[in-house]
Amino acid sequence: MRIILADDSLLIRAGIREILVSHAHDVIRECEDADELVAAVDDLAAAGAAPDLVITDVRMPPGNTDDGLRAAIDIRSRHQDLPVLVLSAYVTGPYVRELLNGPGADGAVGYLLKEKVGRVAEFLRAVETVSGGGVVIDPEVIRHVTRADPPRGPLARLTAREQEVLALMAEGRSNAEIAAELFLSGAAVAKHVGNVFLKLGMPSGEDNRRVKAILTWFEYN
Repeated sequence: MRIILADDSLLIRAGIREILVSHAHDVIRECEDADELVAAVDDLAAAGAAPDLVITDVRMPPGNTDDGLRAAIDIRSRHQDLPVLVLSAYVTGPYVRELLNGPGADGAVGYLLKEKVGRVAEFLRAVETVSGGGVVIDPEVIRHVTRADPPRGPLARLTAREQEVLALMAEGRSNAEIAAELFLSGAAVAKHVGNVFLKLGMPSGEDNRRVKAILTWFEYN
């Protein structure tokens, strides 16, 4: 996989690069600020050599606020098929909502806390899921944004178990992983997932049902 990596910390970039390269991925460009990241993506895309994935920090120069996130949204607006995985030191819902609801909001996006990069298997799973067109939201962020109030909108149609399954789907978990987490059979999880799709108005045959269900979960939480 060909990856552009953006972070203003040389040490963090080196660590992430080492993980990626040691697992047969190719870091084709490294960027130190948000403007450089956008320019790198545009240049490579114009040359017909767009990356397979962009990984970027949220807080980066030149403004040292949410410039990396803004760059990710900008990139998605112009290259809507380009997967983007955002890394952040902060547990915050608004950043995730903006990323998921921005231009090109049809999957292939992720939001992961930086501390999870050290959990190599979890980080690489997020890389694979996002590059494959899926959505991955850090479990800590999921817990942070989940409402204590009754579910709103179409989520109110779901049972408590179906809501639990959907929240795990938002973490990028496969059906098998959800089954292991909830101590359910694979058939039971498949039934719950099917009910989620049906109750959210996503009939069989509709494209990207898993991604759309996750986006609905986040919209109403």
